[in-house]
Amino acid sequence: MNEYKFTEYFEKEVLRKRPYLKKEWCIKVIKNPLKMEPQEHNRFRFWGIIDELEGCVLRVITLEDKRTIHNAFPDRGYKP
Repeated sequence: MNEYKFTEYFEKEVLRKRPYLKKEWCIKVIKNPLKMEPQEHNRFRFWGIIDELEGCVLRVITLEDKRTIHNAFPDRGYKP
């Protein structure tokens, strides 16, 4: 887990708003995404299935290094 970092926003806001999220899930999605695409402001989106979320797709947003996790949330509108 040392190769991945988390922004202050993730630590203070995302985990507060979504306390059920686990950092390990975010890393799993980045390592093995269903889909990945660039986003505005030099960020990247990753999507992956998390069994513990009853198969829901988790979207993870990273900074441009693809190692610093900035946001994560269940993406109920995911389309492959």
